[in-house]
This record gives sequence, C-alpha cells and structure tokens, in this order.
Amino acid sequence: MPSSRSSRSRNLFFLLAPVLLAGCMVGPDYKAPTPIIAPGFKELRPAAGWSYTAPHMASLPKGTWWTLYNDPVLNSLEAQVDINNQNIIQYEARYRNARATINAVRAQLYPTLSGALSFNRQSSGRGSRSSGTIINYGSDGSSSTSSTPSNTTENTYAMGPTASWDLDLWGKIRRQIQAQVTEAQASAADLANARLSYQAQLATAYFNLRYQDSLHDLLTKNVAFYERSYQITKNQYDAGTADPTTLLQARTQLEQTRAQATATGIARAQYEHAIAVLVGKAPADLSIPHGALPRAIPAIPVMVPATLLQRRPDIAAAERRMEEYNAQIGAAMAAFYPDVKLTASYSYSGDPVGALVQVANRIWSLGASATETLFEGGARTAAVREADTNYDAYVATYRQTVLTALQGVEDQLSNLRILADQADQQHVALEAANKAVTVAFNQYMAGTQIYTTVITAEVTALSNAQTALQIQQSRILDSVSLVEALGGGWDASELPSKGSMQTDNPFLPSFIQKNKN
Repeated sequence: MPSSRSSRSRNLFFLLAPVLLAGCMVGPDYKAPTPIIAPGFKELRPAAGWSYTAPHMASLPKGTWWTLYNDPVLNSLEAQVDINNQNIIQYEARYRNARATINAVRAQLYPTLSGALSFNRQSSGRGSRSSGTIINYGSDGSSSTSSTPSNTTENTYAMGPTASWDLDLWGKIRRQIQAQVTEAQASAADLANARLSYQAQLATAYFNLRYQDSLHDLLTKNVAFYERSYQITKNQYDAGTADPTTLLQARTQLEQTRAQATATGIARAQYEHAIAVLVGKAPADLSIPHGALPRAIPAIPVMVPATLLQRRPDIAAAERRMEEYNAQIGAAMAAFYPDVKLTASYSYSGDPVGALVQVANRIWSLGASATETLFEGGARTAAVREADTNYDAYVATYRQTVLTALQGVEDQLSNLRILADQADQQHVALEAANKAVTVAFNQYMAGTQIYTTVITAEVTALSNAQTALQIQQSRILDSVSLVEALGGGWDASELPSKGSMQTDNPFLPSFIQKNKN
C-alpha cells in the first residue's frame, strides 16, 4: 500500500513539474512607451569652440568628464567624490539593499525544508503501576491481598524532515522578482545620477572659487593702479597743484577697491568649505591653493536628442521603474487565481533501541492543496486598478523626465551660444573703457580735465572688466551644466544586467558566496 501511494505521488510530481517550470505569468508584458522627443536640438547653432558630431562620436571621457578642463587640482578633487562623498555612499547602500531584496523575493520560488529532533525522558513513580498481586493468609484463616509497586523509566524521541512548496503557477512570484530586479536597476541608475550630480556640484563650486580668485587678482591689479594714481595726486597736492577734494577722491577710490578685493575672501572660503564636504573631508582639512578661472571653454560634442535616452541616468531610472510597475500589475492579477501548495513530511518516533526497526513508528505524508478566495469585497480588483494607475503615473513621469532633460540641454546650448556673442561684445567694450582711462588720465595730467573724469573712466573700466569676468564664469559653469545634461559620458549599458543580479546560489550561505553587489 505505501509503495502504491509513493508511486502515485511521484506521478503527480512529474505531472506538475512541467506546469511549474513553464507556468504562465499573468499580466501585461513590458513594452517601453514612446517618449516625446525631437529629431534635433533647436538651439544647436555651432559657435566658436563648439562642435556638432554624429551620435557615434558624441562621447565624453567615460567616467572622467572633468578632464576636459585640463585642471590637475580639479582632477584630484573629483577623484575623491566617488570614494568619500557620504551622500553617494548612501545611494550605493540603497542599491545594495535593492539587490539583497531580490534574493529575499526569489527565495519564495523554492520549497521550504525544515527538520526537527526531540527527545523525552519519562519516569513512572512508585505506586503508579502494579506489577503483581500477593495473597497473605493469617493464623485465623483469613486472607488479604497487596500489590507490589514498581518504578519505570522510558526514553522516546521523534525526528524527521518536513517540506512545503508554494507553486508559482500564475507567475505572481516571478512578477515580484521582475519588479525587484528592475527596481535594483533603477537604484543603480539613481546611484549613477547622484554621482554625476555631486561631480557637477563640485566642478561648479570649484569654478566659482576660481572666479573669486580671478576677481581678487583683477581688483588687486586695479588697487596697484589706484595706488599710483593716489601717489601722483598726493604729490600734486603737496606741490599745491591739486585741491584736497581731488586727493580725497583718489583715496576713496583706492580704499573701496581694496575693500572689494578683501571681500572676495568671504565667498572663496565658503566655496572651499563646500568642496571639502563634497569630497568627504572636514573643512579644516582642505586648503586649495590660489588659481585662476580658465580662459578657454572646452569643445563638448553634442549628440542628437534620442541619444539622451541611453546617456542620462535619470531617464534610465525612470524607464526601469516603468517596468517595475508594469510587473506589479501582473502580481496583482495573479491574486485572482488559486494558490497551489505541496507538502511532504517524514518522521520517526519511539524508543531508539527497542523500536528502532518497527515500521509502525515511522510516519510519512505527501499532500497537495489549493486555495481560492471566493469573495473579498473587491480588494483584488482595487489592487489591480491601483497597479494600473501607478504604471500610468510613471509613464507620465518618464516622459516628463525626458522633456526636462531636453529642456536642460536646450537651455545650456542657448546660454553658451548667446554668452559667446556677449563675450565678444564685452571684449570690445572693455578695450574701449581701458582706452578711455588712458585718455582721461593724460588729460588730467595735462590739466584739461578734472580728476572726477579720471575716476569715472576708471570705475567704468573696472565694471566692464568685472562683467567680462562674470561672462567667462557663466560660460564655464554652463559648460559644466551642459556636460551634466548630456549625461557626463554615462551609458545605459553600465547598468547591471537582470541575469547578473540573480546568480546567487540559494543552497549556499551568503558568507560563502562571492559578494557580487
């Protein structure tokens, strides 16, 4: 009889195995929606120093886009961001958490095996049992009975494995795995986007610091010029050819410019502190030597808009989360189908010596069950509708992310194009202002102009020089923003594949396996 049951059980297993292995997955299969994208950039009008290349040539230094600026100090600082920036470390931990969750969900595909071992030692006390009866006869012919008490000790144990297996016939677990895998990919894209963002923040802070250095140099240069002017005016005053007002005007202009040069140290210190935090250091542990704002703007290849879909990590993250929410629709739909479960157990109990070979003390069972929810007040339907709306919302999020990315590139392209024209115009204005200073000073020395004319010309020239420096700062910062908007050389192929995140062996403890996270 047991053998026939075992035979039927094996037959049932072989019948269910193909269904399990090739079981269907309910719910819609993922298909990426079409984004709203243009064939080309509206603002891409080549200016001096800028180039438009074919998509296959539109690449930045992979992972080291900041080397475009040829600044060794910037290179050394950027290399520390990925290692020491605490925010990036947080994103990296979230990614590893998402990968670990994959295995937690994937474990539901496998049966649950457990074993039990128990031991019991029981003793029967005196008087609790009778081993026999004794008859006592008296001298008068009467009789009485008495029992002989005994003391018994028994050892018993029970042991045996049990197994249960929830069959994923409708793909609920596999849809959950698909959702978690894509979430892990999205987390990897979030990590890449965070890394790019903090790298761009560092470059922005660094060039702002260099602007303060250049501004300090410009003001210091003018301080030296104003000191000479003040000394000439003082000599004239001492000789009686200049009035006190003229001397005071020259002194005021000198000290105001000197104060402006000193004030640049405030902003410089703040940018230096910000850079220290970005590279994971205490502000007291970082000192950046004096430098200057770059004069040249690097040529940055610009690809066609469609290429952004593969080169922007934030777009990749949004696209991955669409598949995640699409998989959740299938997981919600699987709740309408019955849950099938296989169970098996084998156990043995009794005296380990006296009953070791007694078949009656061995117990085994093999069974299958199916459960179906008949009525739950529309909860399953609501769950499916909720999953549908979440997916629709993320489709809109994905398309909006693409549009925002296109806007960012268009903004920086227009900024750089217009700033290039403005820089040329400002250069002409600055040269004219410097010539006006020379003419006004010569006229003052010849006695044909008052010193106020000289001051006005000098203030105008300094203002134009500062404006030219601000335009150069804006061009550098916009070039950083353009690199960031183009993805910084990142590519979607850098995301971990679905297969690479499901290679852990469920039969080996995690500490034995190589960490692939």
